[in-house]
Amino acid sequence: MEKKRPAVKGFSNKQYIGFIIFGLCLCLIPVLVKMGVLKTSFLNIIGGSIIYTIAALGLNILLGYAGSSSLGTAGFMGLGAYISAYMSADLGLPWELSLIIATVIPTLIGILVGVLSLKMSGLYLGIATLCVAEIFRKTFSQFTQVTGGFAGKSASFPVLFGTIKLKQTGTFVLLIVFMVLAMMLTYNLVHGQLGRALHAIRSSETAAQAMGVSLRKYRLVAFALASGYGAMAGSLYVHFVRFVYPSTWNLLLSLNILAMIVIGGMRSIYGTFIGAIIVYAVPDLILKRIPVVGSYNGFAYVFSGVLVILVIMFSRGGIAGMISGLVSKRKARPAETAAAAGTDDSSGAGTE
Repeated sequence: MEKKRPAVKGFSNKQYIGFIIFGLCLCLIPVLVKMGVLKTSFLNIIGGSIIYTIAALGLNILLGYAGSSSLGTAGFMGLGAYISAYMSADLGLPWELSLIIATVIPTLIGILVGVLSLKMSGLYLGIATLCVAEIFRKTFSQFTQVTGGFAGKSASFPVLFGTIKLKQTGTFVLLIVFMVLAMMLTYNLVHGQLGRALHAIRSSETAAQAMGVSLRKYRLVAFALASGYGAMAGSLYVHFVRFVYPSTWNLLLSLNILAMIVIGGMRSIYGTFIGAIIVYAVPDLILKRIPVVGSYNGFAYVFSGVLVILVIMFSRGGIAGMISGLVSKRKARPAETAAAAGTDDSSGAGTE
């Protein structure tokens, strides 16, 4: 007789509700900015962190679950940004259609890159994806009719359904909506058949193939998701910042996104956001305001590098794993105390 599993369903529903509550909490930031509690720059910085969280979620699926490395996230973000800006600003297409096209095209290219992953792995795969990103970056600077070259490309805030013109605050809320949806989709994927297959591939490709897992299929899906998330994040970036340069999409950005998931936590959805805040927001919000430290422009990179080293040495699960471990220990203490008390009572009763 097949057993029902209502607990798993309830658990997933709680997770979705948690993502929604998390998004609603972030929606309070524009209110605090309007009240004067926070500065307007805070809105820009957190908005950037949200965009990079979306891109990092895709890389987390690829690296954390599939075990494949990639240094091309920045290139796919840039491709999505330029396609979206060109479609909406130059061709006059609706923002929604521009976003879809800017996501689909890089996703298809990501599948082609995934084909390369079947032939190589490790360092060689990382170099191959880096080469793809550098090709994109060179194209951005030379294909001036579409990208504007070194002069950059401008865009406007999104216009929803052709009538609702958003401003900075409305676009910020839209970013939160997309991030929450990306979190839900990621959670649904990694806790389903795809997640189990990717985990098997990451553990042992030979064992996964012996169990009937198609290495080609799931590798291509992982690369498609990573490319699609990155392209969507790039499209949102250009319509939030409203300007883009070719130099933005360089190796340093790809490494920063990689640092986000290492510091925040591999295979952790909330950890990805925490990593984005630490790598992208903390340097601007905190480090640059420290009197002596803030005068050094490169200190933010030193800060991120030191954090990556500390995480690798002391907490492989990142900050999210560290927090989860502390919570588990606190929950275990009352149970251990109760068990110890029960043992004392029983031994006392036996003695009597």
